[in-house]
Formats: sequence, C-alpha cells, structure tokens
Amino acid sequence: MARSRDHDDGGMEDLGFAILHFGKAFPNEAIRELHPTADGKAVFLRLHDDKTGIMRSHSRHYSCHLIEPGRVRVNALPDSKGFSAEFLDVPDSNGDFIFKTEADAAEVSLWLLGNYLAAADKDVAGRSA
Repeated sequence: MARSRDHDDGGMEDLGFAILHFGKAFPNEAIRELHPTADGKAVFLRLHDDKTGIMRSHSRHYSCHLIEPGRVRVNALPDSKGFSAEFLDVPDSNGDFIFKTEADAAEVSLWLLGNYLAAADKDVAGRSA
C-alpha cells in the first residue's frame, strides 16, 4: 500500500489500496468489480444495487465518491479505449479516462449509463415496456 500511495506519478498500482480506501470512505457499500484507468490515476467501482463509484488520485491525496443517478455526463473520445466524464457534484474529478482495453471502457460506460437514470425513471421505463 505504501508503494501505491507514494508512487511518483500519483497512480494506484495496487487495487487493494483502492478497495481499502473506498471501503473506509463508504463502509456500507459492497464492491463487486473494479476497473482502473490505464495510467492508474482513477478506479471506477461497480457497487451493489447497481451503484457506481470512483476513486481518483490527486497527486498526494485521493478522493472517493458515489456517482449519483443523473449527475454525470459522458462523451466519447477519439480513442475508443476511453471517454470524457463530467461529474456535476464533484467537478474536480472531471476528465478524460483512458482504459487498458476497449472492453473496460465499454463496461464502465455501461455502468455510468445504468447509473445515469434515476430509480424513478427506471420504474417508468419498466412499466412502459
């Protein structure tokens, strides 16, 4: 953990560090899956109940937050391994996120898409179908 925390470029080499840090910030959230960015400066977390979280490195400190439904905007990048995200509640986490594979980028995009709709909107869509 110390190596990850003190890594010169601010990245997280050890996903265990992300699990521990996010778990301390949100002890009641069960982590189902993690996808780090290629540079290791952000980790997207798939949580229980279809929630999504993000842990982002800011040089010598880290921020963790839950992405609230309808509070993120995602745009495509020319590189299909990534996307640009704007977090309406936490603008200092905005940025371009490039992953190791297109599949990782697509998976996280789906998490954010599922998280984009509020629960009430999902109920209305389910009843319409």
